Order: sequence, then structure tokens, then C-alpha cells
Amino acid sequence: MKMNNISYLSNQSDTAIFERKNNLDKIIKIVLLSVTLLCSSVIIIVTVFILFKGVLPFVKDYTENGETGKASLSYFLTGLRFNNGYDADLGKYLYGVFYLVVNTLSLNLVAAFISVPTAILTALFISHVAPKFLARIIQSGVDLLAAIPSVIYGVFGVGVIVPLIKSLARNVFGNSSSSGISLLSGAIILALMSMPTMISVAVTALKAVDENLIKGSLALGASKAETNFKICLRSAKSGIFAGIILGLGRALGEATAISMVCGSPTYGITTGLFDPTVTLTSQMLLSLGECIPDSLNYDIRFSAGIALMLIIIVTNLVLNDIKNHVSDAESKPLMITRAYLFIRQYSSKLKARIKNYVR
Repeated sequence: MKMNNISYLSNQSDTAIFERKNNLDKIIKIVLLSVTLLCSSVIIIVTVFILFKGVLPFVKDYTENGETGKASLSYFLTGLRFNNGYDADLGKYLYGVFYLVVNTLSLNLVAAFISVPTAILTALFISHVAPKFLARIIQSGVDLLAAIPSVIYGVFGVGVIVPLIKSLARNVFGNSSSSGISLLSGAIILALMSMPTMISVAVTALKAVDENLIKGSLALGASKAETNFKICLRSAKSGIFAGIILGLGRALGEATAISMVCGSPTYGITTGLFDPTVTLTSQMLLSLGECIPDSLNYDIRFSAGIALMLIIIVTNLVLNDIKNHVSDAESKPLMITRAYLFIRQYSSKLKARIKNYVR
């Protein structure tokens, strides 16, 4: 009888413990769901707000400088000038972002040419070439660079990079009018800001390469350098591309440092490395404190923000597509290749149907 009572009490105790654990799991799930919904709702609210404010300049009438009207969508998409206020000579508001988009892409392209090879080679040195004590020191320096605020990069650019570019332009390239405030100065600053992220992610990917692959390559007679470039880099290419995507994403959204070293021309596409330039982010930042809320000059910056969001989305899609193609080139052709094959296949079917219809 006592044994039965003990067994019964033990079963009750186990049931109570199970219920407490089950209730605790439910509470944790609710907390995690709440945090997830909170973060998602913030993203949705911010996106909806930017879209709403960004569309207003093209549907709402504003009064500036005694003139009433709305921004022109066609000029916004194709314009080469971003002026505050109404232009009486042309009879419209000159808020165009086409040249800003081109300048943004060209600046980030030059920055990528500097940062991507440097970051990959640095990550390879840290992970597979440098002695452990030296690798730890360099990695600590890279982590420190990633924590530096953008305004500090801007101050460094004004004090160091800009004078160097000025001297280079005048003494080497004979550009006597260069002040150092230029596209090249901004590209160097962007490269310095994006490299820490690229290096950190690439180092993690390179350290995850299977050691047996490295030993097998060395055993077959490959040199250390051949193994590093042909085995390690190829095996870690997916992680390296992920780091490049994150680094370029930060570069695309930078404004403070860029506005300090690139200048602020109000019109025209920048064609020279030593010429001043202005990007979408820096133009959105310029004179923002002087804008009157709910004015056209204020709301149009949200429209420029929409353009910047689209650029970032398209850039990430293209880079991810390239990453997937590099990871599995045979089964995953590039998106542009798939689109071309689809269009060609669809056009051939359409031609066949037209021929059948004519007959």
C-alpha cells in the first residue's frame, strides 16, 4: 500500500514539473513572439511613414517663394539639379535625384574597388598567414575600426585624406584647381569604413575552411600560397560575399563623413576623381535643419530616401544573386541570364503563335 502511495505521489510530482516546464515554454514563446512583432512593427511603421511622406511631394500642392505647385515626378527621376525653392525661369521646382543616384553608385563603385581586394587579402593574412599573436593584434585593430563613429572618419578625412588628395592632384596629375574635396577622398573614407565589416566576416569564413582540404592540397604538392588562394578563398567564397554585402550596405547609407570630404555641388554628374561630388545621403542631410516641417523642401527628402532604399534593395539582390551563382555556378545561373533565357523562350513561343495565327 505504501509503495502504491509513493508511486502515486511520484507521478503527481512529475506531472507538476512537466506542467511548470510547459508553462515556462509558453511564456518564453510569447515573449519571443512579442519582441519579434515589436521589431517587425517598427520596420513596417518606418517604411510606411517614409513611403507616405515620399509620395506627398508629387500629389500635394505646396507654396514656396509665393508660388504654389507640386514636384514633377519626371524631373525628379531624370533631373540634374537639386535646388531649394521654386525656379521662376523654368516654372517648376527643381528637385531631381538622377545625378545623385549616379554619383552615389559611382562613389560606392570606386570605394568597392579599394575595399574589396584589400579586405579579402587582409582576412587571408589574419586567418592563414600571420602568426597567432600578430593575427590577434590585427584583429583587435580591425574590431576597433568597426566601432569608430562615422564623424571621426570624416574628421580624419578632412585632416589627412583631403590634403593628400589635394597634393596628389596638383603635383602628380597637374590639376591645379583641385582642393582635395573630391570623389576620391569620399571613396577612400567609405573604403576605410566598410573594410572592418568585410574583414571580420571574411576571417570567420576562412577559419571555417575544412583543415583536411588544406592538408590534402599541401600533400599533393601545392605551395602554401596556392593553397590559400585556390582552396581557402574558393571554399570561403560564400562567407566572403556575405561580408562584402554587409560592408557595401553600410557604405551606401553613409552621410556624415561623405558630406565632410566630398563637397556639396548642387547639380551635375561627377565625372572626375578629383572633382567634388554629392550623394543621395549627403544631399538629404544638407540644410535639413533649416527645412520647415511639412514643406516641399522637407518632404522631398523622404522621396530621395525612397530612391536610396530602392538602390540598397537592388544592390543587395544583385550581390546575393552573384553570391549564389559563385557558390553553385552550374545549377544557379545569374538572374540576368535567367531573365534573358526566359525572354528568348517567351519571344520564340510568341513568334510561333503569330505564325500559326497568320496561317
